Amino acid sequence: MTLLTDADEQPRVPLSRRRVLRAAVGLIDRDGLDALTMRRLAQEVGVEAMSLYHHVANKEAVFDGVVEVILGEVMAAVDEVDAPSPEEDWQAALRARILAAREVFLRHRWAPRVLESRTTTSPVFIAYYDNVVAILRAGGFSFDLAHRALHVLGSRALGFTQELFQPDGAADADAAAMMEQMADTFPNLVGMLADAVHDDPDGTLGFCDDQFEFEFALDLILEGLERRRAAGA
Repeated sequence: MTLLTDADEQPRVPLSRRRVLRAAVGLIDRDGLDALTMRRLAQEVGVEAMSLYHHVANKEAVFDGVVEVILGEVMAAVDEVDAPSPEEDWQAALRARILAAREVFLRHRWAPRVLESRTTTSPVFIAYYDNVVAILRAGGFSFDLAHRALHVLGSRALGFTQELFQPDGAADADAAAMMEQMADTFPNLVGMLADAVHDDPDGTLGFCDDQFEFEFALDLILEGLERRRAAGA
């Protein structure tokens, strides 16, 4: 029998900010946002909780760092997209990059909520939108029209839709009863919501953000922007 000596042991990976943040992403992916505490995160990386504070000041700093990690994945994903040059077809170029970004958020479905909760803007976030403007400019947009395009695209430029309606998590039976009570007062809205069927769980980031709806809205926006660009607006 071969005994494992101290000399044979694998060296421990040094604790670093990047290692802490990657562990935080893994923890949230596996157990959800509510699972993230400094104590749980310390257990993930095999250290005492106090050791984390050499790399992240507090839980909010972890969330700030997690956003950087996700946006870094987005930038890597869009860099690998096989799409026409913006000069050749700006719509296809931008659409492909947006859908590549969306794939990252589909792997981390909790990330849009964290991103929207941040009070500071990551430099990576700014770099992403700078690239979006670069695509628009290469496609013939004036700065003024590019500015308007960003407002129209909103979070869709990053691959997800900010929710108009956000169900409160009620059980199906409770939600159905609530809809029935509201039907007489708000018949059109209730009818629309009752008719909304989301049957693509793998492509869904929210109640009104499944893949079909996302691409439907994105294509309408891009086509409308192209008409404005072509008209010289």
